Amino acid sequence: MAISPKDKPPVKPSLKRSPDGRSYRPHPDNVSLSSTIGGPLIKALLVFALAGGVMVTMLIAYAFIIAIPNLPPISALVDYKPKEPLRVFTADKVLIGEFGEERRTVVPLSEIPLQMRNAVLAIEDDRFYSHGGVDYLGVLRASLANLRGRLSQGASTITMQVARNFFLGNEKTFSRKIYEVLLAWEIESKLSKDKILEIYMNQIFLGQRAYGFSSAAQIYFGKDLKSLTIAESAMLAGLPKAPSAYNPVSNFRRAKIRQEYILQRMRDLNYITPEQYQVAMAEQLRVRGLGNEFATRADFAAEMVRQLLFSQYGEAIYSQGLSVYTTLIKADQDAAYAAVRRGIFDYDLRHAYRGPEGFIDLPEDEVKRQRAIDVALLDYPPLDELQSGVVLQVKPKELQVMIATGDVISIKGDGLKLASASLTDNSQPKKRLRPGAVVRLLSDSGIWKLAQLPQVEAAFVALDPENGAILSLVGGFDFRRNQFNHVTQAQRQPGSAFKPFIYAAAVEKGFNPSTSVNDAPLSIGSLETGSQAWEPKNYDGKFDGYMPLRTALAKSKNLVSVRVIRKIGPSYAQDFIQRFGFEPEKHPPYLTMALGAGSVTPLQMATAYSVFANGGYRVDPYLISKMIDSKGDVLFEAQPVRASVDATRVLDARTAFVMDSMLQEVTKTGTAASTRGKLGRADLAGKTGTTNDSHDAWFAGYNPDVVAVAWIGFDRPRSLGDRETGGGLALPVWTSFMATALKGKPEQVRLVPAGVVQSGGDWFIPDFAPPGGLSTVN
Repeated sequence: MAISPKDKPPVKPSLKRSPDGRSYRPHPDNVSLSSTIGGPLIKALLVFALAGGVMVTMLIAYAFIIAIPNLPPISALVDYKPKEPLRVFTADKVLIGEFGEERRTVVPLSEIPLQMRNAVLAIEDDRFYSHGGVDYLGVLRASLANLRGRLSQGASTITMQVARNFFLGNEKTFSRKIYEVLLAWEIESKLSKDKILEIYMNQIFLGQRAYGFSSAAQIYFGKDLKSLTIAESAMLAGLPKAPSAYNPVSNFRRAKIRQEYILQRMRDLNYITPEQYQVAMAEQLRVRGLGNEFATRADFAAEMVRQLLFSQYGEAIYSQGLSVYTTLIKADQDAAYAAVRRGIFDYDLRHAYRGPEGFIDLPEDEVKRQRAIDVALLDYPPLDELQSGVVLQVKPKELQVMIATGDVISIKGDGLKLASASLTDNSQPKKRLRPGAVVRLLSDSGIWKLAQLPQVEAAFVALDPENGAILSLVGGFDFRRNQFNHVTQAQRQPGSAFKPFIYAAAVEKGFNPSTSVNDAPLSIGSLETGSQAWEPKNYDGKFDGYMPLRTALAKSKNLVSVRVIRKIGPSYAQDFIQRFGFEPEKHPPYLTMALGAGSVTPLQMATAYSVFANGGYRVDPYLISKMIDSKGDVLFEAQPVRASVDATRVLDARTAFVMDSMLQEVTKTGTAASTRGKLGRADLAGKTGTTNDSHDAWFAGYNPDVVAVAWIGFDRPRSLGDRETGGGLALPVWTSFMATALKGKPEQVRLVPAGVVQSGGDWFIPDFAPPGGLSTVN
């Protein structure tokens, strides 16, 4: 009887021998390798699952027992009121200064351009609008990295970054990540996605003291957010990850690489078209950086505002979002700044070259050489149009210089005029131009010239003579180099620019423009001078004999001025000048006062000349027009007095008229005659000033709409040069400014006040003198 297969007893596999003679039992055909190792793998998976379960349980326990009870309230986000800096504007609402530890301009999301938002989303969180605040895959990846001890993985969403920036530190720990996740969920439950993104884009630190993208746009590019290009937006979007590492001011190449990656992401995510991508990749970026962010240079005026507010309100001004509107006019300020710079450069290019600012070694390797140049030029930043560069090659009549942009500039011909002597082997080692020398360059009408960092300083201020409003103010060559405000702080000798105030005193003592005064040698003893014997001289060393007072002022004759003050008395003159705002203690009652031997500031001179410009009224200068808080409420608004309305009259209208006619003669036939032809108008008046040994050069002048004063000199007084005068140095600065300030303004003719008559072909005030007036002074 046959046995069925199922009833057969199991048969043990027979032994077989291997080629080496050893026995072995072969595996049955239905037994696979996976089945033999399946047991250990399943066990391992179970262990990992159990460990994962324990870890999740511990995380949940930690979250509920420790983290959640200690979560900070998010009311600071719900009622978002960040610190905002003090902002200073011109009268026509152009930003000229920001002061605060956090420079921020809060902008609603609706006013942030879409391309700026998309650039941020592309690099920081492209799934921002689709997740619930946490990117779980990213968090898992970061958690595993942290458990392995590699605390470099963030994977934070924008919501998590908001949580970290407001409530947590920057340490990369496992517990902080848990708090970050929990806070992100809480934030998402209370705020809309748009609100979260708005807070993020206004709060995030972006380097250079910029908080938020609006402030960063101003600092890095000198623009409003709405004016940014796609390329500029992508550059800013690269900053949140590491503001110092990707700062385009100090690490442009690294920032550029990240910007290009962001542009690729924007293209791949269809935020921009391929055509827009190509345009953005090719765009040449012009980065400004801290200290260069404002298109209108008014650093000295902005600092004056800061100091005044700080003295009254203290540290609170840096975080309350105050906005201060000054009296400055953008066009006038730009013109004043350009005129001062041009005047200083013109002076410096006429004088000796002082040599390169430094020297570096240039490696043979091209890459190392470029790196050495980049590092060196960080210590010699450009100052607006004054570029810095490193000499690459020197020829007898040509210089090759690489500037910070990487461009190589060729200087030849007149461009080398300043330093022609430094190109020879005979020049002093410190002055010799050789490869590796750090030099300065100036572009003049498209032609590059070798230049140098000026040592001479300057000041310029312009006022509205009707109410004292400061229209422009430049306190020195460059605020970044020297914060000393020469307009308000520099006490300098005014020289001949002070003579009109002595002449005004003389008019009220009976002098008139036709009074004849002897321009002849004069020797004065020590008793009269108050110190030692004195023999005053004219600037040109010549003596022209008797001449009318009008001509003497126009030609700035010193001997005539001394005879005038001797006639009226120094004490009377000292008392009289106080009407114009001068301090008597700064002008001792000696004959030298007639030649401007006292001390004044340029602002005092502008205030004093305003009296001539407005017909005899004292108007004090003011800079702050209005101050408003962050809500738009007006905290302060200036109420200046106005000439002919409520200002105090300090000079007789008749005296003011006669002095105006004499000061117009200065611009007609005198030391400032060149200005009429250049400006093409006759309603200009003023006076040049040059002190002994040409330590100070001045021009103070006006028309009925604007009064302005220009000064040039060294901080430590020394000669500007034997041939340097107020007419040659300060007057061109004044004329350049006035070309802008008076543009479009009609020429004005001053009305003759009652009590002024013609006598002998000139003006005369009968009430101040006997019939015919004082005819001659010997």
